[in-house]
Amino acid sequence: MIYAAYQSLDDIIAPFRTAALSALAFSPRQSGPFAQANLRNAAIMEMMSRFQLSHERPSFGIHTVRVQNRDVPVTEEVVLDMPFGKLLRFRRDIDTEQPKVLVTAPLSGHFATLLAGTVRTLLRDHDVYITDWKNARDVPRGAGMFGVEDYIAYIIRFMEEIGPGGHILAVCQPCVQALAAVAVMSEDRNPATPRSMTLMAGPVDVRESPTKVNELANEKPLSWFRSNVISTVPLRYPGGGRRVYPGFVQLTAFMSMNMERHQSQHRKLYEHLARGEDKEAARIKDFYDEYFAVLDLTEEFYIETIDRVFQKAELATGDLTYRGRKVDPSKILRTALLTVEGGRDDICGIGQTTAAHELCSNLRPHLKRHHLQANVGHYGVFNGRRWDNEIYPVVRNTILAME
Repeated sequence: MIYAAYQSLDDIIAPFRTAALSALAFSPRQSGPFAQANLRNAAIMEMMSRFQLSHERPSFGIHTVRVQNRDVPVTEEVVLDMPFGKLLRFRRDIDTEQPKVLVTAPLSGHFATLLAGTVRTLLRDHDVYITDWKNARDVPRGAGMFGVEDYIAYIIRFMEEIGPGGHILAVCQPCVQALAAVAVMSEDRNPATPRSMTLMAGPVDVRESPTKVNELANEKPLSWFRSNVISTVPLRYPGGGRRVYPGFVQLTAFMSMNMERHQSQHRKLYEHLARGEDKEAARIKDFYDEYFAVLDLTEEFYIETIDRVFQKAELATGDLTYRGRKVDPSKILRTALLTVEGGRDDICGIGQTTAAHELCSNLRPHLKRHHLQANVGHYGVFNGRRWDNEIYPVVRNTILAME
């Protein structure tokens, strides 16, 4: 009923958004004594028109990148299209061969475009690919199921498509699956095993420094999650009838953790619009255009993540299996490991990602490195000024050392 209620409410509000957009289109800016009043009215209309969520992937918005002191064009290229996700490459118009890096994006209610800033920075020195996950509500039921082990299988398949000599960088939630995939590939002596593995702010062992997110995942039994947050996709969509964890539920949970900040930002947005401060308003709008683009997760992936990653910590305890076989990170012998954590991360606590070093017990010391970035929260680990200026150089050097 959750999805049906949400869809009904959105259908009711839709005409008001349309009316607001029409009013904006016929309200050009004017000068004179009524200019300020017109700006205020336009601001109200724009705020009304933005009262919605998007369920379609936004653009990465990466059209050029600075490489070797010149701006080069960037185009998105689908290298491999699979039922639940695509392997997307950001092809740059350059002749120089650079390290190939697969960025594994989280499946946590947002699209892979949430990592656009991460990709933009990596493109300076790398040939970048990303896991471009599809919205589960758009995947027909005939495509089957998609769980934690399927995510691992997709990583392995994507690395094989990229070919030997690649590197992998995982952000947040998929650090577990990325480490598992590299362990399986290492044990199998797969030629496409990554040369380096960068794990950034991920829940490798949630028993270390538990956060509010970890506590929420552990305070209820799996039956509660199935009954209260899983819903059925309406029949109007390609995935109609599929059981999912709706992206709008996850967004609500994220926003409730910091509601005052979001309210403050929307007050600022209105004030900027009312004063005609377009540049300042655009920065807030761009962020929320991305933040309010939500993606549904399959029921099995969400429930298995709660169960196997957050409640049982199977990778850390040595109980994680993949296709019936034990996942053993000690089999990783030649893939350099870099872990990155944020000193103020309230989603993935300090020590949760570093735990990967103990699991990769047979990696020689010179192939292991940890970077703790002071004064950054979760998103600051992979986006923003400190990512660009302080964290990225460490990532780049780790990859370069294995070339």
